[in-house]
Amino acid sequence: MNIADINSEVRSICDVTTSEISDATLLYRINQAYEQINAKLLQETLGDGWPHGDINFTAFPTYTLDLVNSQAEYDLSSLMTTTNAQTIARTRPLVILGAEVLDNTGIWHPLDPITLEDIRRQGIAQVEYQKTDSLPLEYEKREYMLVLYPAPDNGVSVTLTGGLKVFFLRTADVFLASEVTTGTKEPGFPSPYHMLLVYMAAMPYLINYKPERVGYYQGEMLKLEKGLLGLIGRRNQDDRPVMTNKLINYT
Repeated sequence: MNIADINSEVRSICDVTTSEISDATLLYRINQAYEQINAKLLQETLGDGWPHGDINFTAFPTYTLDLVNSQAEYDLSSLMTTTNAQTIARTRPLVILGAEVLDNTGIWHPLDPITLEDIRRQGIAQVEYQKTDSLPLEYEKREYMLVLYPAPDNGVSVTLTGGLKVFFLRTADVFLASEVTTGTKEPGFPSPYHMLLVYMAAMPYLINYKPERVGYYQGEMLKLEKGLLGLIGRRNQDDRPVMTNKLINYT
């Protein structure tokens, strides 16, 4: 089901024309529903070894940023400047999976996550922790910032250009007005459940103007959502649990 089909189905369910629900209003409601579905799919698959991602994206959510000498803090909104994927409006990080830095010999090193509480629990002030610039070993997540410990030195231990790599999960690849005009783009989740997007986008209009239809379509929404989450939560069938013997120390 492409975006043209979705628009047509929403208006059909609501018994309206473009003059009653404008293209702009419908696009907003479809995208809101799309992001809500994507968030539920992310929540369902986090930690299972195969997190959900919108299939419409053309590149992995793995971005390489420049390091700056003696700078510990890096704003993740700088992902907007990347050229290998869509803009920040369609790639805003929702979940951070990890970070790596590139040393001066061209080898990548994983960074260990740390929290401000971890630092202060050691009896060390945050500004005093790992204060000598060198190869970063740890990173702290704070709002949309990453803080590196220690801050990178001036190319002595690290490669500054393209020296920080961030792995994350993102929101849906929402529809643009230009894609509505083209009409061929499909939602980036399993196609048997695309009608869920239709029902969700139609619901605000039905609640206000056709309340007698709300109960039926809410029921249809719940059935489709249950099926979608059930499928996505069981798709990792090649990852079989393996039983191993537990070693017991008798000394």
